[in-house]
Amino acid sequence: MSGDHGFGTALGETSDGYAPRHSDSAVPAAGRHRRAARLRAGGLVGLVVALAASGVLLLTSNARPRATAGEQTLAEAWPHAKQATLVGFVPDGPAYSPLYFLDTRTSVGTAPSRDGEYIRLLLRGRDGTLRELHRLPYRDSPQFGGFTLAGDTLAWAESTIGPEGSGATRMWAIDLGPGGAPHALTSDTGDVAFFNSDYDTVIADGRLHWVAVAPSQDPVTEARSVALTGGPVTRRDLAGGWAMTRWPWLVSAGAGQAGPTRLHNLVSGQEVTIGGPATELVTCSPSWCRALVLAGDGSPSRTDLVRPDGTDRRRIAGSTTTAALIDVAVLDRFEVLTRAGAEGPPTSSQELLLYDVKQRRTVLVATAVGMVLCRAGVLWWSTGDNEALAWHVLDLRTLR
Repeated sequence: MSGDHGFGTALGETSDGYAPRHSDSAVPAAGRHRRAARLRAGGLVGLVVALAASGVLLLTSNARPRATAGEQTLAEAWPHAKQATLVGFVPDGPAYSPLYFLDTRTSVGTAPSRDGEYIRLLLRGRDGTLRELHRLPYRDSPQFGGFTLAGDTLAWAESTIGPEGSGATRMWAIDLGPGGAPHALTSDTGDVAFFNSDYDTVIADGRLHWVAVAPSQDPVTEARSVALTGGPVTRRDLAGGWAMTRWPWLVSAGAGQAGPTRLHNLVSGQEVTIGGPATELVTCSPSWCRALVLAGDGSPSRTDLVRPDGTDRRRIAGSTTTAALIDVAVLDRFEVLTRAGAEGPPTSSQELLLYDVKQRRTVLVATAVGMVLCRAGVLWWSTGDNEALAWHVLDLRTLR
């Protein structure tokens, strides 16, 4: 991701009401506008498919989306963008679910074992070769999440449910270099809170950081961390609901609701509050806020981007287009959007768009889209289903 961008100091109040009530030279990367999806066991695994896939292939999509008036297609806007399309199955047959991309052709994801007894965590190489990183039995309702990478070190969380129904989460890491083996960092994780964000876990200063929900009557967030070599977990309790964002910041987990957005620095303890009109649901990054503007009846009327100090406001979408990600302005440049489309099966009928902050334009990326995810500047989405399942990958860092 790009570097920190601060609000500056002594910002004046504007008519939009976005000026911070406290200023600082660096603030976090992403507010949140949806409830946390805690990492709990169950559901988030690939299906065992009867199809015997012949292998992992790299494909070139022949679909050419047609942009509406005022839009460009991806090929028109960025003809040299790095892209890839992967078949949605591994060589021994089961469906593959990518969870993190190192580049457009190298990913980490899950696929069931051939016998359906295990879910495997796999490193899928540029040439389609597979390296098994870990496996868990299906009987434990396994779930993987919170992937993050620093250098060659990949870290993630694993959640399982025991025979008596009790859940457990462990943090893991592996050196992706030759000979690296996965090692458990800790099982002292608390009730982990993930938001399907690029910042659900963060590696900083040789430690893995995450947040958990404290077992208390009043909302309390536990900021936890562990060394990448394992060992004791440090914990700090903060009143209210918070989510991880660009280190060393947290953002209020209620962001995107009526009321101010708060930012908290885990190193300095400083807090920043960003106000917003009562008619807007606001989610912020250090450089941009996404404002969902409400109509008189409370329904969405449009989506705007605006600087945290209230300047440079622009409309980016109407009432039928929505933000596809929890994170605002990926790489401080691209707002990822979706809208209903007419192509594809019911599960894959969205149109995927990028609003380019730098060029002030909307680009149609793909049609007949299902799932949409983005991590570390790499965007990917699914098309088709069953035997036609495919994953399409776009490296946003290559869009000049």
